[in-house]
Amino acid sequence: MATLLIQPGSVSLTLQLPTLAQMSSAEFYEFCRANQDLRIERAATGEVIVMPPAFSDTGNRNFNLATQLGAWTEQDGTGVGFDSSAGFTLPNGATRSPDAAWIRLERWQALTAEQQASFAPLCPDFVVELRSASDSLTGLEAKMQEYIANGAQLGWLIDRKHRVIHVYRPNRDPELLHQPETVSGDPELPGFVLRLARVW
Repeated sequence: MATLLIQPGSVSLTLQLPTLAQMSSAEFYEFCRANQDLRIERAATGEVIVMPPAFSDTGNRNFNLATQLGAWTEQDGTGVGFDSSAGFTLPNGATRSPDAAWIRLERWQALTAEQQASFAPLCPDFVVELRSASDSLTGLEAKMQEYIANGAQLGWLIDRKHRVIHVYRPNRDPELLHQPETVSGDPELPGFVLRLARVW
């Protein structure tokens, strides 16, 4: 039985679809291609999560975040950056779309052209999740732990509501930064500093 979880705004609805078996990776890819206007993820358990487009305010803040990461990525040259529309297939089988991500160039170039053109089968080295008003903090914390468990070296959960950054690294408890003006990606992303004025 396939489970489809729909998150319209602040309400989560779970639909049981008894006539459908769990989608294969190829079927999930085709499902996403057929619904390109939606942001779709899949949990490691096979649960499909459909999210509406971001609200305009959140989209603007995501853009400001991705713009800063993109400028550093171009100048640094050691990796490739991604916005919130990119999906990745993690080692545990989940397909996730962080709000921003970065992958070391050698890891990206080790993928085939076909893998790069799909949901790349790896976990980014760096991920960012920006909490919107409708996002569950507990759910985002679990997602950040999943990224770290699957190979991310650095993760930022930006909680705009409380102006707190949760910094995740392997084998460490999350570090909380309260109302910072900037946050540094060192040493994993040397020289990258996110200015938060346009993100808050």
